[in-house]
Order: sequence, then structure tokens, then C-alpha cells
Amino acid sequence: MRIGQGFDIHAVSDDPERALVLGGVVIEGERGLVGHSDADVVAHALADALLGAAGLGDLGQHFPDTDPAWVGADSIALLTEVVTRVRAAGLQAVNADCTVVAERPRLAPHASAMVDRLTGAIGAPVSVKATRAEGLGALGRAEGIACLAVALLEPVAPDQRDRTTK
Repeated sequence: MRIGQGFDIHAVSDDPERALVLGGVVIEGERGLVGHSDADVVAHALADALLGAAGLGDLGQHFPDTDPAWVGADSIALLTEVVTRVRAAGLQAVNADCTVVAERPRLAPHASAMVDRLTGAIGAPVSVKATRAEGLGALGRAEGIACLAVALLEPVAPDQRDRTTK
């Protein structure tokens, strides 16, 4: 078994047209986050946790923000590709846990949809929790959103490595 951790943080965008995407779910009525892709901090942190557990580097190495191919990219699609690369390395997700740090929006109404999207993407159970920074620092002033993630991987049989999910 291998464990990995991931972290991502993005500032809130000044662009009123920028969608807020968290855990693969578009949250209506909220300002989006600044980023090269869709800036989904939850999917990014989870991808980094998976890559770290597999010893495959980080998200920026695989999908650099200097590459125009990833402008506006769907982070769930990137996460799915990470799962494919992890499986090719002989590992698969057992489970993952994500903690989102945000003053707003309230995530409880969206958590179930986020769990469904992320679980579907990695092929293993994912939990999503939220907490606040209690007014402290940039996150506490609602200037950005962060996510911490941890993922547990196990070896997969060699004849199962071509599959993208369990």
C-alpha cells in the first residue's frame, strides 16, 4: 500500500464570467478561481495525492501551466488521465479524502455531487469535507480556496493494468 498527499490553492477571480468548479461540480452564483485550467482545487489536490502515492511527480509535471493545450482544461478529465497513469504504474486507488478550506460558498449542498464525480473519476470511494479558515489570512478573507487531499493506493494485478477503474 502507498499513501500520497496533495494540496492546491487558487485565488478568487475578478472575472465575473469565470465559473467556480469544485470537485467537478459547477457552483452557480459564485466567483470562479484564477487558473490555467478550470482551477478546480479539489480535483487538482486529489490528482497530486494520487501522483505522489504512485511516485509519479506532480500535476504540474504532467500538465504544465506553460502548455497552451491545458488552457481551460476540465480538471476531471485531467484527474481521469492521472488515474490511467497511476494504473499503468501498477497501482489503483483504494480510497481518498479531501478537505476543502473555504469561507464561501457553503459546500454542504454540493458535497454529494462532488463525491459522485470524484469517486467516478478515480474508481474508488472519495470523501469530501469542508472547513473554514475562521477569518484568518487570505483564505479567511475569502480571497481564495484551498484543498488538502490524501489517497491510498494498492498494487493492481499486471493483467488489470489496462483498465481505468476497479
